[in-house]
Amino acid sequence: MDFFTVATADFRFLYVFVVMNHGRRRVIHLATTYNPSMEWVIQQLREATPFDRQPKYMFRDNDGIYGHGIRAFLGSCGIEEVRTAYRSPWQNPYVERFFGTLRRELLDHVIVLGENHLERLLKEYIEDYYHLARPHQGLDGDTPLPTNRPMQKEHPTKLISIPICGGLHHRYERLAA
Repeated sequence: MDFFTVATADFRFLYVFVVMNHGRRRVIHLATTYNPSMEWVIQQLREATPFDRQPKYMFRDNDGIYGHGIRAFLGSCGIEEVRTAYRSPWQNPYVERFFGTLRRELLDHVIVLGENHLERLLKEYIEDYYHLARPHQGLDGDTPLPTNRPMQKEHPTKLISIPICGGLHHRYERLAA
């Protein structure tokens, strides 16, 4: 789990909280706020780790927002907390890489108008592109949510393009001719 900030059109900063599954590079939970607090983070963790799908470990940095309550919450849920060293973002590389990808592929190309706009952009990017269509090197070119659709080599197919994020990205699918 980690935070990053996004500047809006009115020069305010939105904080984006992300919980990611390292195994498949899948974003488990994402939330935005103008004023993060320890209580808000605990509520987001409740939503990200339902009783039947709790992770064994939770990697986090030493951000002051987390406070003392995060350790107690994770311990009460049976989740082992793994803290990175101070000023060492490379110790949580999957989340940091995701933030860089998100900035390069989406946020550098749009002006965020507000919290609802950012949430809509992030949801569409993650659910329709990042999880389903964007190949990941660390997954041998697979996506975080594999489609398990075999390629049809016997019959000619038609390739269609589905625009995502207002045409900023596209997902391609094959249709039988």
